[in-house]
Amino acid sequence: MNKKVTLKQIARELDVSISTVSKALKNSKEISEDTREKVQAFAKLYNYKPNNIALSLKNRKTKTIGVIIPEIVHHFFSKVIRGIELYANNKGYNVIVGLSNESFDKEVINMDMLANGSIDGFILSISKETLLQQDYHHFNETINQGMPIVMFDRVVKEINCDKVVVDDFKGAKIAVEKLIENKCKNIALITTKDYVNVGRYRTQGYISALEEYNIMPQPNLILKVDDESLTEYNLVSLENEIKDLFMGNPEIDGVFAVNEIYAITAMKIARKLGKEIPDDIQVIGFTDGVLSKHAIPGLTTVSQHGQRIGEKAAELLIERIENEYFTDNFQTVVVETELIERESTK
Repeated sequence: MNKKVTLKQIARELDVSISTVSKALKNSKEISEDTREKVQAFAKLYNYKPNNIALSLKNRKTKTIGVIIPEIVHHFFSKVIRGIELYANNKGYNVIVGLSNESFDKEVINMDMLANGSIDGFILSISKETLLQQDYHHFNETINQGMPIVMFDRVVKEINCDKVVVDDFKGAKIAVEKLIENKCKNIALITTKDYVNVGRYRTQGYISALEEYNIMPQPNLILKVDDESLTEYNLVSLENEIKDLFMGNPEIDGVFAVNEIYAITAMKIARKLGKEIPDDIQVIGFTDGVLSKHAIPGLTTVSQHGQRIGEKAAELLIERIENEYFTDNFQTVVVETELIERESTK
């Protein structure tokens, strides 16, 4: 190994996980002494250079922010990045964007690479795989070494840092209430698995709206999609799952989907099955992106105000960086959603 060794290479050579390598290099007691010694000896042999975040912060500022996002295809994340850049650039900061691709390992590698003297702090949305594994050691270690983090959208309460979120529960509830007020009697939900917090909160909003109108939630009308990322294969799988939902429940006259991809796909499948939108089925999605605006018919959707989220996240992070205070007085800022009505509802 003539080139600089990486966490991934160490993990592969020793046949352990990246998480194990990362923890062993930090001397974590979660890792056995034997494994710690092997990892540290290997790292020393190949001159691995761990993050030196505290020294970097003490000696200089890079005036650069690292942003880690799970997906690049989502319009929401591109709007958040735009908001971050607008605020950061105005304050004299540059922005570097890393992509986790919903992978825990890639999230750890990105943070390790960027934190090694390249940036002053992180803004990030957690990958689905990290949420599923519930392994947050890389966040805690980064914070403990003196580098601030601001989380947005997908956040976890276990991490002590500033957070920017939307009111997913309220936004979903307003959307479903709209369908009920439009005389929908059998409203389907297309959502994520429960380990993704935004999908869980939106599911809770859906159920709450039904219950307030004395409509019993029906498990057969709730489709929980297990998509790690929006690949071509997963989109075909999504279409098949939604088709099965409609075929098995022909009485469906309303759909609430927790993102615009699910909503647009639902409209596509409904039309293939001979349904008219909004006459036979009304559809509401979440995230007012390009697809929502240009769909035929236009998609009624809940706007998350992604740019506003990005601007607020950048403001919180830069305030932490420049004031260099790290108290327990962390903020969770809630950005209100807004229902944008178009032709997919009456």
